[in-house]
Amino acid sequence: MEKEYVRSLFDKIAYRYDLLNHLLSGGVDLYWRRAAIQKLAAHQPKYILDVATGTADFALATVRLHPEHVVGVDISEQMLKIGSEKIAQRNLSERIRLQSGEAEDLKFDNDHFDAAIVAFGARNFEHLDKGLSEMNRVVRNGGMIVVLEFSRPKVFPLKQLYFFYFKTVLPFVGKLISKNSEAYQYLPDTVMKFPEGEDFLGRLRTAGFSSLKEDRLTFGIATIYSGVK
Repeated sequence: MEKEYVRSLFDKIAYRYDLLNHLLSGGVDLYWRRAAIQKLAAHQPKYILDVATGTADFALATVRLHPEHVVGVDISEQMLKIGSEKIAQRNLSERIRLQSGEAEDLKFDNDHFDAAIVAFGARNFEHLDKGLSEMNRVVRNGGMIVVLEFSRPKVFPLKQLYFFYFKTVLPFVGKLISKNSEAYQYLPDTVMKFPEGEDFLGRLRTAGFSSLKEDRLTFGIATIYSGVK
């Protein structure tokens, strides 16, 4: 996916992004993020990188682990602006810092973080394998990666209902609220094309991660992938 196209798309819908996320998932995206963050609990990471942080919901969810410092990077300046406002409102600006950055070219030293995380952003990487490889590079040996991403249910009739919702209802509601039809056609398109299950675990393995796990959530609508460097 071309970077400038994605940047422009998310800049346009930034002001309605949080509302639509919660509305279109029925609020269950909050539970998904908490479940994903819990995967890090046993490792007690002190320095965390949140890639494709968007409006910083995933970065903010890490606070329950009491990290010393969290850095969120994203290519959309408008998303980062809203995320920074949310962080300031919670008086967390000293603990969570946001900056412009690309998944495929992370401006951090090798072995810099205890964990690297990404929620609903991996499918927007311009080059998925390069982005995962970069996340591996900046995580120390023994550190973790956690990826939360949409996936596709396999069981009848949920599979058919889900596809109808994603291809018909979601673009309609998204356009109604955000006034941008393109963005919410883009979302189902990327979900349908994203490698999932063993395919994505293979990508993580190639990037240098091991002890890989896949946890499907809410009948397979979302999946948590985790691994260790």
